[in-house]
Amino acid sequence: MTVQVGRKLKKYLLTGLVVLGPLGLTLLVVQWVVGTMDRLILAVLPDALRPEFLFPGFGVLGTLLLVLLVGMLTANVLGRTLFAFSEHLMGKIPLIKGIYGLFKQVTETIFSKDKGGFRKVVLIEYPRRGLWSVGFLTGTAEGELQRATPHRLANVFVPTTPMPTSGFYVLVPENDVVELQMTVDEAFKLIVSGGMVAPPDRTPVMTTEESGE
Repeated sequence: MTVQVGRKLKKYLLTGLVVLGPLGLTLLVVQWVVGTMDRLILAVLPDALRPEFLFPGFGVLGTLLLVLLVGMLTANVLGRTLFAFSEHLMGKIPLIKGIYGLFKQVTETIFSKDKGGFRKVVLIEYPRRGLWSVGFLTGTAEGELQRATPHRLANVFVPTTPMPTSGFYVLVPENDVVELQMTVDEAFKLIVSGGMVAPPDRTPVMTTEESGE
């Protein structure tokens, strides 16, 4: 009896963590962003314009306005010139240029309309035969990389859990790459959740007549 009660409590505890974990982390991130923007707005505004009571969510409004303002400025010629100049400066600062370049590439890939950086979701045997990993096909090898092997190679990015923005770049023979039907967004959810959020199976199911039986 005691063992059964303990198992039930453990099950309830794990279920509660699965439900509240993502929600709690999301709330913490939102709270940090809103709080940071609140403090920045209060620091920038002159005393005459500071509200007596800062209503909750004022930081969210400030963040949206800041993003819109930057987008409007970057959309014109002067804004693009200033943006290019700031990127040039970032590229001259040691350490900063590597961090900035990494986040820029990740952001462009995630928010691009066609997600051209990650063309397809694939399955490869990695890190050894018998073990399979989900990866993103990013293209085909060219130049020296291709000449070094008789096989046609595919560029595959294998992300890590739970941070899919980090991972490994591997060159895989095209014949060993298995293309999947899931979308890039679904693959991200699968990887972040460690396999707990599985995408729907879109593989066509053959009927008895189609299989010839």
